[in-house]
Amino acid sequence: MAYDFKDEGEVKEFIKNLGIEYRFGCYSEKKPEVCHLLADYLESIDKNYEKAGIVYKNTCDDYKYAKSCSKYATYALLGKGSQKSDFKAAYSYFDKGCELGDPTSCFHQGLLLITRNEQQGIAQNPIKGMSLLEKSCLAEHSNACYYLSGMYIAGVKRHQDKSEKDAKPEVLVATDMKKAFQFALKGCELGNMYSCANLSQMYAKGDGVEKNPELAAKYRKIATDMQEDIQGGKTLSFQEGLS
Repeated sequence: MAYDFKDEGEVKEFIKNLGIEYRFGCYSEKKPEVCHLLADYLESIDKNYEKAGIVYKNTCDDYKYAKSCSKYATYALLGKGSQKSDFKAAYSYFDKGCELGDPTSCFHQGLLLITRNEQQGIAQNPIKGMSLLEKSCLAEHSNACYYLSGMYIAGVKRHQDKSEKDAKPEVLVATDMKKAFQFALKGCELGNMYSCANLSQMYAKGDGVEKNPELAAKYRKIATDMQEDIQGGKTLSFQEGLS
């Protein structure tokens, strides 16, 4: 049936039929990709976050559908739907999604380990967190490349308790500008404008790469062009990850 999408009544009928098709494809044909679409439908059209969360969770658990694992993990993290925020459940489902090959899950799992979440039941483990960011970056998640580059720029020190305030901080990961450059380059190639901005600064200063004013100007232009393409985005700050 052809629909006239300028007709409000036909648009409503199309949306209603779409929901029916998704339910049939999920519950009768048991297609995991359609179950995920059903959850998206429940979330975006019906605004029924509780049911959407249940479908995402079941699609992850029953069909091992990576994107559903990632989506349910986000629900658990934010406390979306009827549940309260549960960092441990979120971590568990990001872990499932990552193991199933979803780079977004690896990225968020890594961030949970890098950020201090002890009060939420997740022990800080920057080394494992960085390995997950690297896995995500190599699977072409641009934000993972950017975060990883920034961590190599700044280095990583073990968090100290108040009782250790006078002790010298333990360095877990030393500053490594060559690695920082490599990940910034990949992040920029994947379209992360902050990676391109940092890349420009590295070429300008000769940090992690031979100094090259021409390439510094090239990547600065790429970054500013990206910024101009973003409507309503925040102003780009160069050296975003270099402080």
